[in-house]
Amino acid sequence: MPQFRRSILTLATLLAFAHPVFAGKLAIVIDDFGYRPHTENQVLALPPNISVAVLPNAPHAREMATKAHNSGHEVLIHLPMAPLSKQPLEKDTLRPDMSSDEIERIIREAVNNVPYAVGLNNHMGSAMTSSLFGMQKVMQALEHYNLYFLDSMTIGNSQAMRAASGTGVKVIKRKVFLDDTQNEADIRRQFNRAIELARRNGSAIAIGHPHPATVRVLQQMVYRLPADITLVRPGSLLNEPQVDTSRPDLTPQKIDAPRNPFRGVKMCKPKKPLQPVYATRFFSVIGESITQSSVVVWFQHQWQGWGENRRA
Repeated sequence: MPQFRRSILTLATLLAFAHPVFAGKLAIVIDDFGYRPHTENQVLALPPNISVAVLPNAPHAREMATKAHNSGHEVLIHLPMAPLSKQPLEKDTLRPDMSSDEIERIIREAVNNVPYAVGLNNHMGSAMTSSLFGMQKVMQALEHYNLYFLDSMTIGNSQAMRAASGTGVKVIKRKVFLDDTQNEADIRRQFNRAIELARRNGSAIAIGHPHPATVRVLQQMVYRLPADITLVRPGSLLNEPQVDTSRPDLTPQKIDAPRNPFRGVKMCKPKKPLQPVYATRFFSVIGESITQSSVVVWFQHQWQGWGENRRA
């Protein structure tokens, strides 16, 4: 018994100090690389499991992609895609009406401009990613270059996952934007939200940008992650369960009215006025039915025979 107690205490101690087996996985991607080397270099000084997405036509795209790779960070192409709103667009922004050849050319040049890229995510793109036809052309090109697609989810009805069906392209989804505002308290709140989602769902991807406020928050928080949260690269989440939130074509369709089962049937009308049925008559009818049933008649015959035998 003492030996058993010692074994239990040893096991409990090991479990108390061991790293949780089922840790939540948190991936962080910093977009818009290629324009601000000074701030971007501060991002590259963070742990290598923080990944970066490089704009292919930015002036420092090749330089920063190479630096990121050499520092151990995962590199993605941050490809401009057409938004629903009207705003200035980057060169070679993908549009749904582009031909397959044009989309393939743009992606080919992006691959050349962003060396070491293993995946691609969308810069803006609410119009492009909500087009199934447009995204099917994108997925065909990505399959050729063996790139995965990180859906930035700039619109809830993204068709990326549906478009990738039937191709070899893996699709993963952003869950949290860290810095919709450049207020450190807001960024910290979003970071904690990403942690909670990773803990609840098993994994979560957060996207931020190389703003000074974002960098400061990351410098504070990535080194203080809870014990049950592991910082990972997005490429390690390719086999995690994903939910397709896209909606099918919502074009109104003509729906036939339900058939009336009584159509063409003439309702019978009584020839004489209906007579009211009172409760006493109701119970009388029930009693007559019971006394005339075969079971009751059989019992009556048995009872009569038994009485005659007794008298004999």
